[in-house]
Amino acid sequence: MKPGIAMLGLAAALTLALSIGAIGPAAAQVPPGLGAGPGGGASPCEGFVPLRNDAQKKGMAIGVAEKEKHPDRKQICRLVTVFSAAEEKALKFLQANMVWCGVPPQAVAAAKEAHVKTLKFREVVCAPAPEPHLPTLSDAIGTPTLDTGKNTKTNTGTFNTLTGNPLDK
Repeated sequence: MKPGIAMLGLAAALTLALSIGAIGPAAAQVPPGLGAGPGGGASPCEGFVPLRNDAQKKGMAIGVAEKEKHPDRKQICRLVTVFSAAEEKALKFLQANMVWCGVPPQAVAAAKEAHVKTLKFREVVCAPAPEPHLPTLSDAIGTPTLDTGKNTKTNTGTFNTLTGNPLDK
């Protein structure tokens, strides 16, 4: 895998982790009485913390795999797909509970932008690898593969006509 692509994935994972990390304290700052569910239960905003931690853990797994083993495309694709799903869950939670939990619109926009970058990275990583170019006999002996006016002699051979070599034209 190209180092630039790996760094892009790591950057996307870290961007989400940081943007979600900034949202976590905002989600926890619910005024007293508003956050309690029916019967004085826990705030629905507290449901974001496990989603954030899961996305961070899966995002860091991409960076750890890249640093330790130099994984193949299939492994990175699997890790990015799992991370993307966790990121999407956190983003949906933020969008659904933005008003209730007091999440700033800028934080939701940043999380959405990070998710779009992750999806683009997943598309690149999970695409089939390009087929290797197999050498031909022309590659081995260093000759051009097509006849042109530059590599054929005029007025001799099979292509000679009354008006000259048609490959010259």
